[in-house]
Amino acid sequence: MEQESDLVTGEAVVLDVRAAKLASRGLAMMIDVALQLIVLFIAVLVLSQVAVFGDEALALTLFLVTLVLIMVGYPVIFETLSRGRSLGKMALGLRVVRTDGGPVRFRHALVRGLAGFFVDFWALGLLGVVAVVTSLLSPDGRRVGDYLAGTLVIRERMPASRTPYVGMPPQLAYWASQLDLTRLPNDLALAVRQYLSRTSELRPEAAEALGYGLAQQVAEMIGAPVPPGVPSWAYLSAVLAERRQRDQAKLQPAVQYGQPAPVAQYAPPAQYTQPAQYLPQAQPYPQAAAPPQAAAPAPVTPPEPVTPPEPVTPPEPENPFTPPS
Repeated sequence: MEQESDLVTGEAVVLDVRAAKLASRGLAMMIDVALQLIVLFIAVLVLSQVAVFGDEALALTLFLVTLVLIMVGYPVIFETLSRGRSLGKMALGLRVVRTDGGPVRFRHALVRGLAGFFVDFWALGLLGVVAVVTSLLSPDGRRVGDYLAGTLVIRERMPASRTPYVGMPPQLAYWASQLDLTRLPNDLALAVRQYLSRTSELRPEAAEALGYGLAQQVAEMIGAPVPPGVPSWAYLSAVLAERRQRDQAKLQPAVQYGQPAPVAQYAPPAQYTQPAQYLPQAQPYPQAAAPPQAAAPAPVTPPEPVTPPEPVTPPEPENPFTPPS
């Protein structure tokens, strides 16, 4: 089971995360304990050979040191090197973070490891009873070690949430375009979106009551009551769709529709005049000699005029817009 938790960073930024609760944390703990028991079993086999061929007191001392190193050192080393993840947490997509959302360091992992061994699970924890009770009473599923270290276990792998598309009812498109939505707060718009996405999951009477309350709040903020005969969900869909369209329009690049910028008028270049020194000088031309007079031509008899044929008058074309007879 997961629960949304608000973490506030040092810069006063609210982080919306999902805190891991008892079920996922318990399964990750079982994986870690199984690995620890395997390593502890191998260590007992090695130390038993030491007890056979050596001092039993030395073997007992080495066993206690090995037990503490495995039960405490295992989570401390893994959570320090992997920034809050043991092998069991890696398998389930969990991570230990600070309450401000930052990564854990060695001191946080050490406090959690010592508290887990002595308080939550083994020495005084009654085999995990203390950790289970504390996690059930905590809204974020935190155990004693988390409270002492100032940490929280969150889920890194979450199913992708599908945000439903809120469409504009065609009957209310023109009415919604005349609304003043500048006073609609973001938290109220988010509540409306969540309501519209979960309407099918609610009972009809509960959905109607919740929609009516949200519609009254929205109407009070924007100053436009619900039109007569319009259901609450349609009213809220129209308001939310119109708000989304206006927000998208603000993201579009601004287009200037004013007068175009004046274009500089350039005078035509002056006509190039060739300098006087380069102008060709007029040279006198020699007078040509008078041609000799030719003899008078013989008289030519004009041909007889040819009578052109009479023009043929073409028939008048029919009017295309006159209906046929």
